Formats: sequence, C-alpha cells, structure tokens
Amino acid sequence: MKMTIATLGELLVEFLAKKENQGFSSPGEFWGPYPSGAPAIFADQVAKLGFQSLLFSCVGNDAFGEMNIARLRRDGVNVNGISVLPHATTGSAFVSYRSQAQRDFIFNLPNSACGLLSAEHLDGKLLGQCNHFHIMGSSLFSFRLIDAVRKAISIVKENGGTISFDPNIRKEMLNIREMSQAFEYILDYTDFFLPSDGELDYFGLSKSRDEPQIVKNLLDRGVKHFVIKRGPRGASYYSAQEQHHVTGYPVDVVDPTGAGDCFGATFVSLFLAGYSIPDALGHANAAGSLAISTRGPMEGTSTLAQIKALMG
Repeated sequence: MKMTIATLGELLVEFLAKKENQGFSSPGEFWGPYPSGAPAIFADQVAKLGFQSLLFSCVGNDAFGEMNIARLRRDGVNVNGISVLPHATTGSAFVSYRSQAQRDFIFNLPNSACGLLSAEHLDGKLLGQCNHFHIMGSSLFSFRLIDAVRKAISIVKENGGTISFDPNIRKEMLNIREMSQAFEYILDYTDFFLPSDGELDYFGLSKSRDEPQIVKNLLDRGVKHFVIKRGPRGASYYSAQEQHHVTGYPVDVVDPTGAGDCFGATFVSLFLAGYSIPDALGHANAAGSLAISTRGPMEGTSTLAQIKALMG
C-alpha cells in the first residue's frame, strides 16, 4: 500500500494587512484572498513532495470554497474528503502584523463551513487507506471537530498507522475550553510531537521552563519522536535513544504564515519515507524557510527539488 498521509480541519481564505501595525479598527488595505488553513497548508506540502495526501474539511458553496478546492486539487491533494455545504459560508481569517514574528488574527471559523466539520463527514473507507494522520491544534475549536479527530485517530491506529500532533497554538483560541481538554487526550496517542519552542510552556508538563525536563516528561508519556521548531535557529529532535540539532536557512521574511505547517509536513513525510532524522530535519528547515519567503499562507509550499536547491 502506498503511503497516504491524512489530516483534517480548517480550510479558509486569508486576507493579509498590507502595512505593519495596520490593525482592524480602522479602514486599511489587504492582500487576498489566499487559500489557507493550517491543515490545508500541511496537506498541500505533503502532496507537492510527491506523497499521497488527503484532507477532510468543509467549505461553502461559494467562490472561496471553489478556489480552495481547485488549488488543492492542482497541487495533488485528494479532495474527496472535502464536503461542500450548501447553506454555509467558507471560513475566513484576517491577519495584521505587529512584526515579522507577532500577528493578530480575526477568525470566522466556528460559524463557517469548516466549523461544521464532524465525524459524520469522515469517510471511513478513505481513512482506512491512510498510514498516518496529522492533527493541528488550531483545528480543535469545537466538539464536532474533536469528535472527528477521535474517529480518525481510532481508525488509523487500528490499522497500525501513526499520529503526529502540531499544537499550532493561536492566542485568540486559548480561551476555548474544548481545546485544552483535547490536547491532553491527543497526547496519549501521539507518535510525533511537533511544537515550536515558544509553545512548550502551554503544556503544563513541567512547572519550570526546563526544556530537557519537558522533553523527558513527554517521552515518558509515550511520545516517540519529539521535534522542536526553532524558526531561523533551526530545529531539534529527541527520542528515547537519540537527539539531533540542525541549523536554519537564513532567508528574507516576507510572510511567516505556513512555515510550521510546511516544516511538519516535510519532516513527517520524509521520515516515514525512510530519510534519516538529520536529513528529514534539514529538508524540513528548508521547507519552512521557503514558506516564509513568499507572501500568502499556501504560496510558499515547495517541491522536493525546490527544497534541495535551497539546501545547496
């Protein structure tokens, strides 16, 4: 069976403020709409690397939904898991940049089409063909979506597959009670944990900010592969047997959205395809660098040839 990587969650359009510190409380100009959604970016990156990629989501019967599906299909994603809901509107997000690293969002997700995604929208036959399932923390904003994640985990694990989890925390979502409860459940089934270094404090796994202790606690809990994304400083890998650290690739930052999604998709795909850990990490770092060098959340997804070209 060919390796197939599945994910689920938000599929939306994104509008980017043209000026730094533009904010949302007064008129301003925006770039967009761009296809977006962390799981969608992940799925797109997997497909562009040449692997079987499957996304479960919902869009409205509107131009934004059509644009998203067309883009994913063009890049090779299996869009048979995307439902078009006739009485809902495709999700949206507006982004304002305080700096290259700090962003503010306004999300229209819970009341949009992707917010209505539930376990009923997941085709068990399609999921049964998947070797790996990836979870984005940003997708855990409703009980419906959490139930869908539980169903996917159950089917993929029953078939001997693996699970990866990127917490992908948005400060705008931290007050959603369902999300923190779901994190605890998902960690019990996680094989690959992919936080950024700035997210480690959210997990309450160590009262100190001692990174080695946090890593140890999670490995003791059952996580097999712990990867910490460090942006321009590279990335680190930990398991019970080994650890690796690789440096980043310096590029001009145009738009940071999507970098972590491209990193995770590249590391997981190449690791599962048999690449060595340092090699998979290096390629993942390069994919993240390519992502931030292009405006638009999904515009920076890259092929294996583009990644290797950056790596020199």
